[in-house]
Amino acid sequence: MLIKFLCGSLFLIALTACTTKAPQGSEAAMVGSDRDAHACISSAGYRWCADTQQCERPWELAKIQKFANTQAAFDKYCDNPEQ
Repeated sequence: MLIKFLCGSLFLIALTACTTKAPQGSEAAMVGSDRDAHACISSAGYRWCADTQQCERPWELAKIQKFANTQAAFDKYCDNPEQ
């Protein structure tokens, strides 16, 4: 009987230790909610390209358009002002 009680108690302690609580007083940011002025999601790798007038992933555009995969080359291709 004592063994069942101890096992049950340990199970409940282990179960409550695994729960997580949301931060109080502030809401966690939703994934993908980090859009810039052009609505590009920077956490997903997108940056604005003035030349194509859309959000682009620099490494994908560099591969397709055959330019170096660098920030400077992306900005030059897209006619983006230096940041």
